[in-house]
Amino acid sequence: MTLTQIDIDSDALAEAMHLSGARTKKETVNTALREYTARHRRIAALERYADLASGWDYEEWRRHRDEAKGSGA
Repeated sequence: MTLTQIDIDSDALAEAMHLSGARTKKETVNTALREYTARHRRIAALERYADLASGWDYEEWRRHRDEAKGSGA
């Protein structure tokens, strides 16, 4: 844990405390930082999956699957 002194918008902090139910400023800031990083990790993961899905070809997949099963149909 690092001790850091920063200026924080009092109105934004009060609203964040109210919305999160946090009881302390420290708890509010730590929760906000964790949620911020988690949100950006989720966005990055969704973008990676979207990139993978954009090149996905169902017919090609089906042909490989059928060949692997030996059905050919």
